[in-house]
Amino acid sequence: MLILAVHVTIKAGHEDEVLDSFRKLEDATRREPGCIAYVVQRSRENKRHYLVYEQYTDEAALEAHRNSPHFKQYAADGFYRFVEERRAELFDPIS
Repeated sequence: MLILAVHVTIKAGHEDEVLDSFRKLEDATRREPGCIAYVVQRSRENKRHYLVYEQYTDEAALEAHRNSPHFKQYAADGFYRFVEERRAELFDPIS
């Protein structure tokens, strides 16, 4: 199993504009065969901050996600246009 945690800050004035892209990406990604979990959450303290928590069966599943048409549509050509800062970190299970 592979976990990807992505912290995203959206440019001021666009924090609500990205909601539709996030929701559609979340829905489509959850249907991918190698996806275990995909959750987008918004900070309570700062409406411009989002956390995307992703779990995949392996690296191949993550790559398939990154190469999917819905990733291009809703992330690369969607909410990425409004990203001010993005920090991603991969995690592996400890056992």
